Amino acid sequence: MKFTRPQKKILYPTFFVLLCCFSMPTFAFLKADGQEIVDSTGTPILLRGYGLGGWLVPEGYMLQFPGFGSPTDIRNKILDVLGPQNTDAFYAAYEANYVNRKDIEQIADWGFNSIRIPFHYKLFYDPATQDFREAGFALLDSLLDWCGDNGLYLILDMHCAPGGQNNGNISDSDGIEARLWTEPQTNQPLTINIWKEIARRYATDPRVGGYDLLNETVLPDGFSNQVLRDFFIQLTDSIRQIDTNHMIFIEGNWFATNFDLLTPPWDDNMAYSFHKYWSETDPGSIQGYLSIRAQHNVPLWMGESGENSNAWFNEAIRLFEDNNIGWCWWTHKKLNTLTSPYSAKRPQNYQTLLDYWDGNGTKPSQSFATTAMMELAENLKIENCDYRPGVIPALMDPEFRTTPRPFVQRSLPGQINAVEYDYGTQGIAYIDSDYKVTNGWWSSIWNNGWEFRNDGVDIERSQDTQGHQYNVGWIETGERLMYTTEIAAGGTYQAHVRVASQDGNGLFLFVLDGQPVSAQTSVPATGGWQNWTTVVNDSVHLTAGTHQLMILVTRGGFNLSSMTFFLTAVGIDDKNDANNPLKFSLSQNYPNPFNPATTIQYAIPKTAKVVLKIYDITGKLIETLVNQTQVAGEYSINWQAKNLPSGNYFYKLQAGEFSQTQKLTLLK
Repeated sequence: MKFTRPQKKILYPTFFVLLCCFSMPTFAFLKADGQEIVDSTGTPILLRGYGLGGWLVPEGYMLQFPGFGSPTDIRNKILDVLGPQNTDAFYAAYEANYVNRKDIEQIADWGFNSIRIPFHYKLFYDPATQDFREAGFALLDSLLDWCGDNGLYLILDMHCAPGGQNNGNISDSDGIEARLWTEPQTNQPLTINIWKEIARRYATDPRVGGYDLLNETVLPDGFSNQVLRDFFIQLTDSIRQIDTNHMIFIEGNWFATNFDLLTPPWDDNMAYSFHKYWSETDPGSIQGYLSIRAQHNVPLWMGESGENSNAWFNEAIRLFEDNNIGWCWWTHKKLNTLTSPYSAKRPQNYQTLLDYWDGNGTKPSQSFATTAMMELAENLKIENCDYRPGVIPALMDPEFRTTPRPFVQRSLPGQINAVEYDYGTQGIAYIDSDYKVTNGWWSSIWNNGWEFRNDGVDIERSQDTQGHQYNVGWIETGERLMYTTEIAAGGTYQAHVRVASQDGNGLFLFVLDGQPVSAQTSVPATGGWQNWTTVVNDSVHLTAGTHQLMILVTRGGFNLSSMTFFLTAVGIDDKNDANNPLKFSLSQNYPNPFNPATTIQYAIPKTAKVVLKIYDITGKLIETLVNQTQVAGEYSINWQAKNLPSGNYFYKLQAGEFSQTQKLTLLK
């Protein structure tokens, strides 16, 4: 799917026009105006951004390094096997390939308007010489040029402060203490001086969107947020001696979530920046931040989020934008990932290095290690990365939560690969039992196979020689996959479905636009999860045109590779077939479990008084869905259970002398 860049408003600040009006879009300084972020003309701007995490601040989890995984720890491990000269060569290639002009152009083409750049204080300051590093500022200047040429604001984020603002690897601490706070006499003045130097160089550059002063502080035990507030005020005042143009972004304590004592605001051009990970996406989850905004008339910015499923991404974006909060996602590229739009491939011999660093292997030769690490640097080029479909639509397509979009253009007769289900969120393109994380750091996995797509659907590499290189696995009862499909001719189709199952007993059927169009097909035991066989359903009744075809799992326990449909009879309609007379029947609702809507189908062979009712498990009547005389035919009723709690319910059909009851499960 192609997302084009929105039109940008051209502004002409007089002090800047001679320098750049012929080479780049012009910018207006971002400002705080009450609860809004605006440009200098007063036009509100909703920031939509990407963070360039992993580039200038390598993190262990992004590169799959064992151990502490701080930038210093990573560099020391590389030094150990490459030596100083080859290590310098690797880092030069790493930085040149991880982010360059092509990456920035792509982010702009996706429709984003801003970038957050995490930096290590050592990018701009050399502790050995106790002087500023011109090479670091030259790199920032290049990044600003790329951003400026593409209409992107650049927000500067001190990710690693002197001594570390937390004791974790992300601030490049020593892993013991957050020494920005425990050794303030040396580390805090240095932090202030670095920000003052940044302000001195960029005070009049409107391409800079603002200063994110400290990333994700975690104060040591015994330190209150008053310490953080006092330092932020001192840091802000020092910047304001030089730069009165740029916004200041203030993150809370405890990974940018705790703003106690950080209000009221101390500057008239600041915003509070919170981060959000692995939590619910309901309004209550950000109500504390909304209250700060309302009480103190100050803007909010969600400066970092991600590392979850596409469904969670979309829910979070809708939450922010429904509440007029700009946001920035983490991060645009990582090694062997699903959660970023670009995934760099693991080098062939990379595991040997990881095993050695983890204490499980012998030290490789310098030439071996250098080859593997330089291959890693080469793989980081955007043109060498795998694109992860679905991430950008989840962030940028406003209809991702309401309207399925085809993953590929497909038509029947023909083949459908199981993993090529539609773009869209849970309930729109698929239903899966586990599709997001809301209970803390990696409390569950939404894609058990961790391959191909970042949805709730579980996908793994397949050994099916007759199917796609990936298959859908870990299939559970009630799950389903949707495929927008062009059906060339209406009629009866024979479906050849590639399945694998350790124990068998699986069942599935096909549904077209919400209506079942086949009987259930059983899945036999094949002797293994990658031992593939073909099961055949002889009667799938499809209508010509563009439709949404669903495979509905009524009993799980199998893997699915592909489905091939052959047209066997044009225009045959089994409802009028004398060999298949209509009978009284009440079908199992689908989906089941459901939330909050489900479909109940029944058939009557003759005119009868029909009553269809819903009961709870105590027998209490919940709702009467039908109470009228109906002629012979097949009927479909959609039931909405928005205001009911999760649990088991029953639906009962009474049609003339026929009576039947079925159970259904509401799971919110």
